[in-house]
Amino acid sequence: QLQASGGGLVQAGESLRLACVVSVYTRNDYAIGWFRQAPGKEREGVSCISHDGSTYYADSVKGRFTISKDNIKGTVYLQMNSLKPEDTAVYYCALGFFYPKSYSWYSREYDYWGQGTLVTVSS
Repeated sequence: QLQASGGGLVQAGESLRLACVVSVYTRNDYAIGWFRQAPGKEREGVSCISHDGSTYYADSVKGRFTISKDNIKGTVYLQMNSLKPEDTAVYYCALGFFYPKSYSWYSREYDYWGQGTLVTVSS
């Protein structure tokens, strides 16, 4: 129901854009979150876009990453600029029905997950 893509190998300072295709839902009260998990680390929330289009970012990516949504294409994007080696991880998109709450950094609050896409940033 969620299809993530766009990962790859880049050098530090370069950019990547991840995409998450969301299957059609009759409900529109959902949020989409991007999470990442580096080897040996816990999964962490990176960015979230709420049902009303509000956007939220973890401090570690604020100013470098931008989340956006194309309602016509049913796709949520994560534009990642100025990538750093510490951004290396498997990135997941997830859909959560936790309205009226606008966003969540807790993976347990998300209902559906896409497969991960690997982002590797070399120094």
